[in-house]
Amino acid sequence: MSKSSRKKAPKDQPEKLGGKAYEKELKQLHVELVKLQEWVVAKGLKVCIVFEGRDGAGKGGTIKAITERVSPRVFRVVALPAPTEREKTQMYVQRYLGHLPAAGEVVIFDRSWYNRAGVERVMGFCSEEQSSKFLTLVPLFEKMMVESGIILIKYWLEVSAEEQTRRLQDRINDGRKLWKLSPMDLKSYTRWDEYTRARDEMFAASDSSWAPWFMAHSNDKRRARLNIISHLLTRIPYKDITRDEVVKLPKRGKIGKYKAVNYPFKVVEERF
Repeated sequence: MSKSSRKKAPKDQPEKLGGKAYEKELKQLHVELVKLQEWVVAKGLKVCIVFEGRDGAGKGGTIKAITERVSPRVFRVVALPAPTEREKTQMYVQRYLGHLPAAGEVVIFDRSWYNRAGVERVMGFCSEEQSSKFLTLVPLFEKMMVESGIILIKYWLEVSAEEQTRRLQDRINDGRKLWKLSPMDLKSYTRWDEYTRARDEMFAASDSSWAPWFMAHSNDKRRARLNIISHLLTRIPYKDITRDEVVKLPKRGKIGKYKAVNYPFKVVEERF
């Protein structure tokens, strides 16, 4: 790793991973994700991956790293908006059921039904009684999912208060990231301890043998992404079937038999 790619870290933490090292490892993991994708499709597997964590923990970036080289028809990301007035009257998990994977699909939830145990509880969008009932029932709901053949994997991304502050401030200062900062994020920022308590009670109630939680330290976003993808690949046994047949380009027919029409295209200006 070059000196220019290093970032100083606290003495008790490793140096942040440089870009070149990160890209090298990520490329290899992407190859394995493609192999996993082909296996999921061939075997008709149903995979559901849940990402939870505090604001700024790196959920979106991790999901993007997982999905950027696979097919969106197989790897489907679900990031639901606030519930509609109609959805508020439904059974709580009802709005999530239609998004669960069918055979040959990997569905990734960028926040999930665990909103009820986290943001809804802390920000007062549900009562303590509703949150308590959810925590009582969610292990049974997830057991039904697993017994139906769904491979359920749950990740919690853990970030320090100092790093969260740095990332949220970066969103304010960077026009490309302003959309990531909602009024709810600003309100949530003041309630660190409340979220910690809610997280701990959520873990205690829903860390089951059939649907365990896996926590990833994400102060170094690059390391967290690599660690999560590597772990994900170990949770779904797969074989490489991408090389069962050698792919060769067919012989192209003669070019030039048809002369293209000189159409007056509106050409994009080449400014770069």
